[in-house]
Amino acid sequence: MDIMNLSLSGRIVCSLATVFIAAVTCQADEPPSNAERAGATPPAAVQVRGDLHRSREIFATTGQGRVAFLGGSITEMDGYRPMVMDSLVARFPDTEFNFANAGIASTCSHTGAFRLPSDVLSSKPDLLFVEFAVNDDQDAAHSYEDALRGMEGVIRSARSSLPQVDIVITYFVNPSMLEKVQNGEVPTSIAAHDAVARHYNVSTCNVAVELAKQIAEGKTTWAIYGGVHPKPAGNRIAANLIEDVFRQTRFSLAEAKSASRQTFAPHPLPPPIDPTSFWRGRFLPRDAIAMGSGWSFVEPSWKDIAGSFRERFAGRPLTVATAPEAELQVRFTGTAIGLFVLAGPDAGVVEFSIDDGDWHAADLFHRFSKGLHYPRTVVLKSGLEDGPHQMKLRVSKKKNGASQGNAVRILEFVAS
Repeated sequence: MDIMNLSLSGRIVCSLATVFIAAVTCQADEPPSNAERAGATPPAAVQVRGDLHRSREIFATTGQGRVAFLGGSITEMDGYRPMVMDSLVARFPDTEFNFANAGIASTCSHTGAFRLPSDVLSSKPDLLFVEFAVNDDQDAAHSYEDALRGMEGVIRSARSSLPQVDIVITYFVNPSMLEKVQNGEVPTSIAAHDAVARHYNVSTCNVAVELAKQIAEGKTTWAIYGGVHPKPAGNRIAANLIEDVFRQTRFSLAEAKSASRQTFAPHPLPPPIDPTSFWRGRFLPRDAIAMGSGWSFVEPSWKDIAGSFRERFAGRPLTVATAPEAELQVRFTGTAIGLFVLAGPDAGVVEFSIDDGDWHAADLFHRFSKGLHYPRTVVLKSGLEDGPHQMKLRVSKKKNGASQGNAVRILEFVAS
């Protein structure tokens, strides 16, 4: 984790976390209707559920505040996040804040759920902001069920580990999502994420709905908003929605001082919507992997490998194999197993067998792999019986027609 000290209007220590990272049956007491799955009822631009009193009390009484931002590139970039940080400093001028930037470009809610313990929960945030709607839509192309499984993984994991943590989810937007909202529909990822937010009583900010409204009123355009990675005007829309949540929940030092001192109970934790969602997501330890011939744990020589490479992954070893039939074994406990990989122009296909069962294949190559070593999580198997399992994994002789090779470069083995 890299630490950066910033001088703002209050005492603030900003910790920018350089973190390493990408078919389910809904079993809720009140499962989503077909209309909700199809996105027939647009959520409000701001939906306040519950309060933010637990983090407000901590910020006001201890003079310390830990805040984390989890998401993709929209979170990682200097966009809405610094605006929200400035707002928090202004609202709690006597508080020293530690801000963790856990945004990683290209990653979806699945990756978020698996890396949450190491990249977010380890810093024990009092307040957590989450953003994954765009990447669940355009990068991962998740179904409703998969988007729900990832977002519930994040929210339930956070509330299970830190029962007092306050959470706000923000839904950003891309052109196809905006078009759906303008047609009175709800994008699949937003519909799924909102089902999770309702179930866990989490406040939400829907940039897609607010942008569509402002465009209809002639107040802005998609170009002014700035695109998938918004310009300052677009990020200000998101920050203003979060500011509205702050206003409605009386989230400031002044409001805390005017309220009676009290100890707040943990947030309620209802039964899971999907018991096999990734709420126990984690990175597996190295001793869970037994590498066979053809595998190595090494830092790739990126300068000698075709495709662009993001510096955040520099200097770290990966589990690597480039030749077909290289095999390894993984021990894990839970209901799901997968790989967090860098899938570049030469990304291959893996074959896997769980508990000596049938062999299946998974293509690691992504449509964005052609010129980039693209970070993504590939869930190989989910919905397993909860308990100990063993997986055999090998490099396939087959490969994607657009791939230049059979390479498998694994950042982390993931399980839930």
